[in-house]
Amino acid sequence: MASVTIRDVVKAFGATQVIHGVDIEIADGEFVVLVGPSGCGKSTLLRMIAGLENITAGEIRIGERVVNNVPPKERDIAMVFQNYALYPHMTVAANMGFSLKLRGAPKSEIETRVRRAAEILGLIPYLERYPRQLSGGQRQRVAMGRAIVRDPQVFLFDEPLSNLDAKLRVAMRTEIKELHQRLKTTTVYVTHDQIEAMTMADKIVVMHDGIVEQMGRPLELYDRPDNLFVAGFIGSPAMNFLKGHIRGNGGLAFEGPGGVRLPLAVAPGASEGRPAVYGVRPEHFALADDGADAEIQVVEPTGSEIQVVAKVGGEEVIAVFRERHQFNPGDRIRLKPDPRLVHLFDEPSGKRLSA
Repeated sequence: MASVTIRDVVKAFGATQVIHGVDIEIADGEFVVLVGPSGCGKSTLLRMIAGLENITAGEIRIGERVVNNVPPKERDIAMVFQNYALYPHMTVAANMGFSLKLRGAPKSEIETRVRRAAEILGLIPYLERYPRQLSGGQRQRVAMGRAIVRDPQVFLFDEPLSNLDAKLRVAMRTEIKELHQRLKTTTVYVTHDQIEAMTMADKIVVMHDGIVEQMGRPLELYDRPDNLFVAGFIGSPAMNFLKGHIRGNGGLAFEGPGGVRLPLAVAPGASEGRPAVYGVRPEHFALADDGADAEIQVVEPTGSEIQVVAKVGGEEVIAVFRERHQFNPGDRIRLKPDPRLVHLFDEPSGKRLSA
């Protein structure tokens, strides 16, 4: 196992710069998830750690060794791709042990390592099968097993669950997390799915347009997003944003669209009339007599909760309730955000406002 240090790393394709001076510290044994929308640079950064992309500027260390110019096979890493990339003519055991065979490892060592990995992943009954005889989840486990047998310092995962159906993705998330807890190998995991990031990571790195917007523990990002991008990206359904002004006269409040007054617990000093963005997560609304008037547009029951799309002051918001309600489109309700859980952002810059 080893730490990974990414220091002021830049990547450019010709005149187009896609990674802009990224700095990330990944501790030994840590599970770090790089998350962001398509094109944010997360997979490019992972490929630079692996040595599959050259670094334009900056430095990457694995342990104490600078690996900028070290070939991929000498970096002591193992990578699991979105595409399983299994050899169709080889059995599961042969696929898992192939990298060791190329290294010239003794047959007894290959068999021992393959069997150990197969026991960890529940693949013992499938060792003599071929990839075509396996389900998608089983193939992904074989790809993971191929990485485990190498006993690397760092695991790299590039959107490994994207090809699986929703139910299998949930199961594989749990398996990968359990695998990390057992092996405690430093892991860097790329995904565009923020639910994967929230449920699996020790630390999340949120990327956007080639820069790191924020990094921290999952609940830190959920509870205190640094800016509008992180606030809107982390959490499902996404946070609601309403533009307006902070009002201090006559009691602290936020004046939103259509003159709607929304509660605030705290606000920066001397902010009367300051333009701001009011952020509230769908699950932080409650029904209350003193709430803002809202007209229901759409009702979406999911079984465990009810999701409501409503208009407040002419703007659309989403509210989520765990309780059963008999809502119908056109109904009028009164929605009140929990003022302790409200987020305020500076409108021009999008940065979080703190009291």
